Amino acid sequence: MVDPHKHCVVCGKAIPTDKTFCAEKCERYYEKKMKSQKRHFYLLMVFPIIVVLLFLILSWLQS
Repeated sequence: MVDPHKHCVVCGKAIPTDKTFCAEKCERYYEKKMKSQKRHFYLLMVFPIIVVLLFLILSWLQS
């Protein structure tokens, strides 16, 4: 029988149930990845707003 365990969210190694990562290397990698994803999400939210504002300004200038 296998002892209760779960798996590291980065590399998939078996770890105790009270941990999320198997090593600090995996934890740093995960934090870096989440920071990058958050930055990309914000860029994807801001870009369409900027485009819409530019169209509005251009249409206002032409009238």
